Amino acid sequence: MSRPLPFRPAVAALGMLLVASAALPAAAQASEASPGPAEPTASALPAVTPTAESPTLYDDEAGGNANADDPAIWRNAADPGRSLVIATAKEGGLRVYDLGARPVQSIAAPGPGRPGDAPGRFNNVDLVHGLRLPSGRADVAVTTDRGHDRLRFHRIDRGRAGGPLADITDPRVPPVFSRDQDEINGQRTAYGLATWTDRAGRSYALVSRRASTEVALLELRPTAAGTVTYRTVRTLTLPASFRLPDGTAWTPCAEPGDAPQVEGMAVDPANGMLYAGQEDVGIWRVRADLTGTPRLVDKVREFGVPAAYDEATEECVAGADPGFGGKRLSADVEGLTLITEPGGDGYLLASSQGDDTFALYDREVGDGNAYEGGFRVTAASAALDGSEESDGAAVLNAPLGAKYPNGLLVVQDGHDTPGDGDREATGFKFVDLGAVMKRAGR
Repeated sequence: MSRPLPFRPAVAALGMLLVASAALPAAAQASEASPGPAEPTASALPAVTPTAESPTLYDDEAGGNANADDPAIWRNAADPGRSLVIATAKEGGLRVYDLGARPVQSIAAPGPGRPGDAPGRFNNVDLVHGLRLPSGRADVAVTTDRGHDRLRFHRIDRGRAGGPLADITDPRVPPVFSRDQDEINGQRTAYGLATWTDRAGRSYALVSRRASTEVALLELRPTAAGTVTYRTVRTLTLPASFRLPDGTAWTPCAEPGDAPQVEGMAVDPANGMLYAGQEDVGIWRVRADLTGTPRLVDKVREFGVPAAYDEATEECVAGADPGFGGKRLSADVEGLTLITEPGGDGYLLASSQGDDTFALYDREVGDGNAYEGGFRVTAASAALDGSEESDGAAVLNAPLGAKYPNGLLVVQDGHDTPGDGDREATGFKFVDLGAVMKRAGR
């Protein structure tokens, strides 16, 4: 899970501000989101409670270094009540759950290629529906393997004897960004992910790069052997520095050498628009083919706050807030997903990781992706907690049997409780989408 670097108040004037001297793109200068309704404080937002949660994952040796990150929801058209949630657990690989959040299958991440190399680490997951394979069309789960800088592919078959997911990754898939294994071991590798199928039926993955502003468009290419590989079509580099309204330049604080990365991403299938969450900046909108000019839809509250990285504490020391940030998101912005409705209506949902809330934006570009409200996922009971520091999220606005006749929202929980002592505990919360829409006033 990606968490924002901790901030502590400065006790003296900052002696350093990380800025860029190059000219900044016009698109990086302001956001275009319409004001929308007044934004309540996080504690005043309506609350919804989960109906189920996955078993706790522990990020330690005893727990298989499993760390919940990103979910995807697969609808079983033949029997919606037997639909699945497919989720990443980083070094713990993939987890597959039924609609009761019970484990169905566990798939290990590949090990290191050589002693000392980075192990497999599954970061984000998304789905491609009806991918054309030699044996016929199939639904496929696509995963970023951050440890190896590659994509992994698993065919989905609910009735398969060995479990619903079967690996169909071509053994010769190339690294997404890296030139060699040494560069892979540096872990500036495949990170965030969104899939997209264009009007011609070609399927793609949009992949962000860890500790970078780079996003790549990859065309997915089935092989005669029934496996899947890919080729890079083009890349886009989002801004790393920004011109503020007072004429100064600002760069988000990060560890030395790191740029403000993108993780959460989603593509609107109706218009081919990519929404990309640059964690310490805000939400961008750009064509999914990575042409055209990116537009900043909304900014995090911390946008423009000067800060410097303190090597001794490994923290960012923040200065005074100049007031140039947004009002709805607290860094990191994560977990972008779309609530689609007929006729192009619906919402873009974003996890505001820094204040444990979720924000909803109008899906329609013509309305400037106006802010529509927000909500929190809070505890249903002492045994069923809410969601804190949520990373990935997935939503499906379609009937899913008796359990979720109004659809399902699945969110990552960065602090699963009750935990087990000091062990880092994470998991996934299942939430009735009908309750979300009702409570959020939609």
